[in-house]
Amino acid sequence: MSPVGLRLSPASAAVRGALLAPCLAGALALGASAAPAGARVARPRHARATAGVPSEGGCQVFPANNPLNEEIANAPVNPDSAAYVASIGLSAHLHPDFGTNPGYGIPYTVVGAGQAKVPIKFTKYRSESDPGPYPAPLNAPIEGGGKHGKGDKHVLVLQEGSCMLYELYKAVQKGSGWTAASGAVFNLASNALRPEGWTSADAAGLPIMPLLVRYPEVAAGQIDHALRVTVPESQAGYIHPATHFASSSSNPNLPPMGLRLRLKASYSLAGFHGESLIVLEALKRFGLIVADNGSPWFITGAPSPNWNDEDLEQIKQVPGSEFEAVESGPILHTG
Repeated sequence: MSPVGLRLSPASAAVRGALLAPCLAGALALGASAAPAGARVARPRHARATAGVPSEGGCQVFPANNPLNEEIANAPVNPDSAAYVASIGLSAHLHPDFGTNPGYGIPYTVVGAGQAKVPIKFTKYRSESDPGPYPAPLNAPIEGGGKHGKGDKHVLVLQEGSCMLYELYKAVQKGSGWTAASGAVFNLASNALRPEGWTSADAAGLPIMPLLVRYPEVAAGQIDHALRVTVPESQAGYIHPATHFASSSSNPNLPPMGLRLRLKASYSLAGFHGESLIVLEALKRFGLIVADNGSPWFITGAPSPNWNDEDLEQIKQVPGSEFEAVESGPILHTG
């Protein structure tokens, strides 16, 4: 990563490990505290229609009014939309960076409330990392596959009961714990943001797991949250709920981290079916959120042996020109 925090994602990260099925029923188990008094929180900016609330491991994935769970179908178009979309790629197509192949996507694991916590040693971004220990199993799947992983080597762990999410970047299992370039902890019962200018396990300072395309949701027939996307270049700025930028560019035509993009209402979904249709419907309702630099229009998901890869190929038919950026807040430049 450069001095300004530049982090480049590979075009498609190799991963290993099966997706653990979530518990979609039951009340929210709050073993974690709410946001502390005076904490900055992410607030919705547009009225959203009634929708389901994302759930995983018996936990509600952020409150219903969290911006990541906010419908943007009726949000006003950003005045810089045309420039942003053109910079990402008008003729480039959507690419599902997930499937049955464990060499694609970012895996995550759900652990029980009694999972032992282990020490975490942070290297590059210690000052912007939430200190350990984390309840990360020593055999947790690492993005990039194999024992040591490749690429960004994310490790994502959701703990049942406490409903806390622990995420690591450039993770390596060592001894009785882990080393990582950075790490972040999110209370899924809270809308609290990370401190201004702080990264997370992702370049934008956002959580990763809540933004993944996850098979259990698609199997249930509906995705009720924004999806993570990468762009070739971004500007040195971010929009909440992002808190960090990953560029030194002052080019205003490049998208900021946290930018929301939606599939145009005019784009017909006639002819699409199955898993792909559910993903594309979500892109009209909740859209994409720019989370990292990487290949254009790559949508990140979690690998699962249950995906229908042939069905997911339909997503690649959608060109970038069918997207538009929406207004979701001011661009901030805290470095």
